[in-house]
Amino acid sequence: MRHPTMLKRQRTALALIDMQTGFRPVMADFDQVAARIAILVQACRLLDIPLIITEQYRKGLGPTAAEITSHLPENITPIEKMTYSAYGVAEFDLQLREHHIEQVMLCGIEAHICVGQTALDLLQNGYQVHLLTDAIASRISRNRDVAIERLGRAGAIISSIEMALFEICPAGTAEFKQMQQLIKILT
Repeated sequence: MRHPTMLKRQRTALALIDMQTGFRPVMADFDQVAARIAILVQACRLLDIPLIITEQYRKGLGPTAAEITSHLPENITPIEKMTYSAYGVAEFDLQLREHHIEQVMLCGIEAHICVGQTALDLLQNGYQVHLLTDAIASRISRNRDVAIERLGRAGAIISSIEMALFEICPAGTAEFKQMQQLIKILT
């Protein structure tokens, strides 16, 4: 019997929050985080995990980083939002319900604002939240650290890309070898 906090492939989605080009010049680790998320997106596509992408005030912050969008399916359009929490946008909630999602892998920026408020709202509404800490950033690293600690205390599961992917794609599955190759290139 699996532990209840382990990800279940059929009930999991990836929510990618506001990984937009406007943050690139002000975030020291933007390129590294974007590269990791690009690999995560490829793995989710391989495993048929639903992807939900948001963009905060696209006019001012620009589009999602090209290194990520180049791996997105053509039928995915980012959800535009003007609220910090993605859960406050009807389309975000609708996509979770349409896919019968119970567990949300959460990544993006900024940890202490949009990612944090989305996580808290998801928790409040009964979702299990897995914070993929190597795919979450803030302009100031101290804010990222405080956010992850606070969200863990609030009930979010502190995780990483590799932990999550090995939970939803265990050895012996048809996609394991391909997924393992993607994990090998994580930085």
